[in-house]
Amino acid sequence: MQVSSFENCGAVVSGMQLAKMTDSELDSLRTLFAEHGLLFFRDQKLPPEEHLRFARRFGDIVVNKFFKTTAEYPEIAEVRKEKNQQTNIGGGWHTDHSYDEEPALGSILVARVLPNTGGNTRFADLAAAYDALSDPLKERIEGLNAVHSNKHLYGENGLYRITDLAEQLGGMDRVGDATHPVVIRHPQSGRKVLYVNPGHTIQFQGWDFAESRELLDELYAHVTQPQFICSFDWQPGSVTFWDNRRTWHMADNDYQGQKRLMHRITLAGTALNAA
Repeated sequence: MQVSSFENCGAVVSGMQLAKMTDSELDSLRTLFAEHGLLFFRDQKLPPEEHLRFARRFGDIVVNKFFKTTAEYPEIAEVRKEKNQQTNIGGGWHTDHSYDEEPALGSILVARVLPNTGGNTRFADLAAAYDALSDPLKERIEGLNAVHSNKHLYGENGLYRITDLAEQLGGMDRVGDATHPVVIRHPQSGRKVLYVNPGHTIQFQGWDFAESRELLDELYAHVTQPQFICSFDWQPGSVTFWDNRRTWHMADNDYQGQKRLMHRITLAGTALNAA
C-alpha cells in the first residue's frame, strides 16, 4: 500500500484492491481515514456486492431517506443525472446527513457511468479550515450550536422538488431538523472541526436568521479559500471515501447532455460532541 497527499486535502491510496483487502490493510485504512478524512482510490474493481462488503467491513450502513436505490441492492443509493436533466444532485457545498441526529460517519462513492468531460467532485477540509480561523472568530463560535435541516431541499416546494430531479426522490414525509455543535471534537482523530455547511445549516440555535446568516457567510467564505479545497477527476475504477464529520463536498455540473451515474453507500455515525 502506498499513500500520497492529494492537492490541499485528502490522500491517494494505491497498490491495493479494496475487494481483496486484508485485515491488516483495513486497519491501515482506518488509521489513514482518521488522519486525512478523505481517501481516493484508482483502478478499483469494485462491483456492487464488493462495494457493500467493503462498507460492511468498515461499519454499519445507513440508507439515505431521499435518494432512490439500485433495484438489486437497496443499501446502495444512486447519484444519477441523465443526459436530458439540467440539475445534478449535490451541486452545492454540503455535508451528507448533517440533518440527522446521528450524522453519517462517511460515504463511499464509486464511479459507474462517467461523462466524457467534467463531473469532478470538489472537497473541503473542515479541520484545516478550523485551525486557520482567527482567534477572535474561534472565540465567537465556541459553545454555539447550529440547526441543520433538509426541509428546504426535500420538503414540499423544496429546491430539489421543483427541479427535474423530483422524480428521482422519495421520503418527503421524513424531512426534519437536527442541532449539532458548531465546533466538534472529531470522534477518531480528536481534532477540532468546524461543523456547519452551506447545504443544510440554516441558523445558529437561539439566533435570528439574519444574524446567523451574516456569521455563517463569513465562515463559508473562509472555508472556500483555495488552500482548503481539492478537486477529484473521476476515471473508470475511481472510488472516494470521505468523512462527513470533517469534509464538505460538491459535484460539478459541467457536463450537460451527458449521463453520470455514481453508487453511494453511507456509513452510520454517532452523536457529535462539542470540542
